[in-house]
Amino acid sequence: MTDVNGADIAAQNMTVNGKTFHVLRLLGKGKGGYSYLVTDDRGKYVLKQIHHEPCEYYTFGNKIKSELRDYETLRKIGIRMPVMLDIDKENERILKEYIEGDTIQQHVADGSMREDYYRQIGEMCGLLYPAGINIDYYPTNFIVQDGLLYYIDYECNEYSDQWNFENWGSQYWGRTQSPAETGSV
Repeated sequence: MTDVNGADIAAQNMTVNGKTFHVLRLLGKGKGGYSYLVTDDRGKYVLKQIHHEPCEYYTFGNKIKSELRDYETLRKIGIRMPVMLDIDKENERILKEYIEGDTIQQHVADGSMREDYYRQIGEMCGLLYPAGINIDYYPTNFIVQDGLLYYIDYECNEYSDQWNFENWGSQYWGRTQSPAETGSV
């Protein structure tokens, strides 16, 4: 497997504040960075490397500061998400707890969606909306582990009806019923 520059990812090591991690594989690319599954031979983690590639539909400020701010915001609200283990501001890298499991996108694709996942996203919205916050409801940002739904991104924004779960996210979750019909939000 190669990265965007054609380099062999599996042959790479990356550091976070001087600690070395071996890259196992690329997990994905988002608006703000590349996420890699890494190990230090004691455990597996996610290392997010911030990138500065243009995104025509989203405006960024200081990405690393935004990640830290958003993480703290969501943590205080009580959103289930991976713990931020370390942040390397100079190299724009974040080390996160690795949550192993299938994404909601995988569950939608293989027909294994459960009503309980809708209930859990509804519970998250019940915490977020009163706080005036939306998260990125795209289904690759959610992993199910042991029946529990985790938001694995840290991005959050000021609440807007346009970008809430019901008006934006639910279309990607394969929902055909309204939130009132399912009682999940």
